[in-house]
Amino acid sequence: MKVKIIEKIDTMRRLRRRLVEPVGFVPTMGYLHEGHLSLVRVAREENTSVVVSIFVNPTQFGPQEDLTSYPRNTKRDLELLAKETVDVVFIPEASEMYPGSYSTWVEVDRLTQRLEGASRPSHFKGVTTVVAKLFNIIQPTQAYFGQKDAQQIAVIKRMVADLNMNLKIVTAPTVREPDGLAMSSRNSYLNPQERQAAVVLYQALCLAQQLWSQGEKNAPRICQEMINLIQKQPLASIDYISVADAETLNELDTISSPALVSLAVGIGKTRLIDNIVLQ
Repeated sequence: MKVKIIEKIDTMRRLRRRLVEPVGFVPTMGYLHEGHLSLVRVAREENTSVVVSIFVNPTQFGPQEDLTSYPRNTKRDLELLAKETVDVVFIPEASEMYPGSYSTWVEVDRLTQRLEGASRPSHFKGVTTVVAKLFNIIQPTQAYFGQKDAQQIAVIKRMVADLNMNLKIVTAPTVREPDGLAMSSRNSYLNPQERQAAVVLYQALCLAQQLWSQGEKNAPRICQEMINLIQKQPLASIDYISVADAETLNELDTISSPALVSLAVGIGKTRLIDNIVLQ
């Protein structure tokens, strides 16, 4: 069956009525890699119909961020999705999602004020708004997200619960390169030297896992050891390192519950994020 490519919201809604339940949905910003495709495969296994969106959402980028340079290759994306037997690809224009009269926003408090939210104040307002719109348009049974964006998943789950949205959020493991670097579209920004240096994020997470496995429960001490390791890499600049409660994202002093170890690190001019859960 040939994949259907839809650009208009009204057309997507009409087509949605003909899709056989259950419907799995994978929202993406395109420039697909194995991380995205792993989500598509899980959605394909668990649902009769699969919809993927490709939309570089302008409202989640800050004024000094990389909206205009964000990598795009729609032709390649569509070829990859056709091989995964996706039923529908929804590719709206920004003017379709945000017409000139647009003035409504969806915001989640508390969870969005830490970590990525502290570094990128308007980011989650854009994420929750576009995801709420996509859920409203697609009406999925289940939606699929990768663990690499752990805070985003927590925020979206909170939104879905608070607004009584009738769908299930499914989290799939982070897909990594052979050396451990989490797959990300932004990895394409890295030159060979930076790409090699970027492995320090995963090395720091592995150090946290090792310390915890050896009995270390003091969260600030684990953070400091991660900082010490990363600072040995001259191309790396730390934005934040966190050991927080995996559900509330409150910073921990002592690890006694599932803990999200997350970090944002600049490698050259490229900002990368990653995380693991200690449990």
